[in-house]
Amino acid sequence: MFLTAIVVLLLLSILLQIISGVLYQKLILETENMQTTENKLLKTCKLKFANCYQLNLGVTNIPVFVDKFLNKISMGHIKLVFISQISGQCMLLAVLLGGIGACQGIIRGDSISMLLPYYIISLLGLYVYFSIATFIDIPNKQKVIKTNVIDYLENHMINKLKTVETEKETQKELEKEFQQEFQNKKQKEKISFFTKSEEQELEELLKEFLT
Repeated sequence: MFLTAIVVLLLLSILLQIISGVLYQKLILETENMQTTENKLLKTCKLKFANCYQLNLGVTNIPVFVDKFLNKISMGHIKLVFISQISGQCMLLAVLLGGIGACQGIIRGDSISMLLPYYIISLLGLYVYFSIATFIDIPNKQKVIKTNVIDYLENHMINKLKTVETEKETQKELEKEFQQEFQNKKQKEKISFFTKSEEQELEELLKEFLT
């Protein structure tokens, strides 16, 4: 039972490590095309950044914003960071069970041949786990994703938002000018009591009267 539990936990830890690596690799590919990405997580990130920028008139610390986003990346309802932690905990639990099984065997007086499987499976599992972890290199993948997202937000998204803001300000200024002209026209119309035709008729009458 101990050996079965150890093997299951080792396989689970390795499987979770691989799943995390695959998901992070997909995100890397998506972040390289942030402008046209269809990934829901990245779309949400762009939308939140735009909202924060417009509400606060800028985002002062973009790396912190991206860190918060990365910590919220999840598979279903489980965060990717938590999946990596579960993978490590499964590995540690497997090693712990291996030690407990070996200790029980020693207490029972089992032979070395009966104790060796605990050590072999534990050591082999640790080797495979750390080999895969090194090959997948999740911390490096997180850095690449962070760099790609920060680069897009700083060099593309901000310029786009600034352009939109400039266009809005220009439109507001034009609207103000139009309203001012309209008000001036109204005031002129109020000052003038006669229409142009009436003014011309009045001028002709005055000329006739004076002559």
